[in-house]
Order: sequence, then C-alpha cells, then structure tokens
Amino acid sequence: MRRDHFELAVDDVDWVDTDGDPEKPHVYIDFHGPADLLRERLSGTDGDLLAAEETDVAFRLQGDHERDPETTGVVGVTNRLTGDFVLELNEDAEDVLRFIRAAREYGRADDGDGRYRVEIDVDGEELVAYEKETFLVYDVDGNLLRHESLIPSGVEL
Repeated sequence: MRRDHFELAVDDVDWVDTDGDPEKPHVYIDFHGPADLLRERLSGTDGDLLAAEETDVAFRLQGDHERDPETTGVVGVTNRLTGDFVLELNEDAEDVLRFIRAAREYGRADDGDGRYRVEIDVDGEELVAYEKETFLVYDVDGNLLRHESLIPSGVEL
C-alpha cells in the first residue's frame, strides 16, 4: 500500500488553542486503494479485525521540529502483536503534535474512556474505530521523545 493512498483529517482540536470546552480529538484515515489488502493488514491471525489494544499509533519525525517548522514525519499504525505496519502516511509535524497536545489536554478532563479516537475508513466507509490513549513520537534517529508523546500515567515503556 502506498502512502498516497491515504488521507488524514482531524476534528476537535481547535478548542485547545482557544481555551474552549474539551472535546475528544478524532483522527480519520481514509484509504483509497485495494480494500482487501487493508482489511488483511488490519486482521489478526484468526481473521478478525484487530481490536484497539492490538494496535499502536506512532509518529516518526523526519527532521528537527524545534528548528524547522516545516518538518514532516510519518504516522504509522502497527499490529502490536506482530510489529507489522498496517499503514503509514506522511504528515506535517506541527499538525500531528498539535493533535497530540489536544489529546493530552482532553485526557486531563476526560472520564477515562480514551484520549482520542482513530477511525480507519475505506473510500469514506468506516472499517474500524479505536479509542486510544497512547501516541508515541520518535525523533529522526528512532529515539522515543517522551515529552512529545502521549503516554498514560502508570505506563512503563
């Protein structure tokens, strides 16, 4: 699957910059390619679609975002059990870090049902939706950036 087969859109992040009422951030990933291939990658060994706790979401920077505001990176969803990539797509670092900041702030005001929602669609039709609490951020060398990442309290990495 090619990265350009995916489109990413977000909702409910503007409130964090305007001191508005907290809303759970949503990320929508829409796939425009062979649906069977995406379904296969999103399925476990039993053939069922992966559950939220069987996936990880991460962002790998492709430059130094503190020095270069135009830095991009790669958003990836992986199968936690196998480590295989389900999907990857390129995004602006500032947009992704803003989303993580909104999810972190929402988590502080949240009732415990997750800090953000990920929906993966095929041509606009929902395939899976996950409530997530973790979003890991790595620098260009593959080192975990704990202060940029969304890591629930009590979780050891």
